Amino acid sequence: MFVKPEFTGKVENLKDIYYAGGCFWGVEKYFSLIPGVHDVTVGYANGTTQNPTYKEVCAGDTGHAETVHVRYDPDLVTLKTLTEHFFKIIDPTSLNRQGADVGSQYRTGIYFVNKEDIEVLNEIMSEVRMEYDKPVVTELEPLRAYYPAEEYHQDYLEKNPNGYCHIDFEKIKI
Repeated sequence: MFVKPEFTGKVENLKDIYYAGGCFWGVEKYFSLIPGVHDVTVGYANGTTQNPTYKEVCAGDTGHAETVHVRYDPDLVTLKTLTEHFFKIIDPTSLNRQGADVGSQYRTGIYFVNKEDIEVLNEIMSEVRMEYDKPVVTELEPLRAYYPAEEYHQDYLEKNPNGYCHIDFEKIKI
């Protein structure tokens, strides 16, 4: 069983980053276990429909990706460390698919809100590209839109411990 570490940082110091890594249930759970992360919520990012529903996003007509919003204290965990963790749980060469989930809503992406983050993110993306023979298709873009998912999706794997997850937590060290 995984227990979320107690947050010991400063709330007024928090920064934001958004990761799309396939089904957001497991991605949310994974990031919530990293010390220095204050909060993780699930939602829909970088599409064209305002306030989309899960049903609309799954239909593939909104352009949104299932995404987690990570709020973290940069004095306790760096953007570099968080992004390195992100690449441990995705296949960055898989277009519109992670695990058994298929569709553009399951694409991978990193969506930033702070322009100063782009240098670190570009450096990590370059390192990741060197690790693969196939093209890396993970998006790296500014966040254009983010809408929180319905309440029943928030903390889904906490509420449903046997729920579906494409991430094998047994193989990953946090």
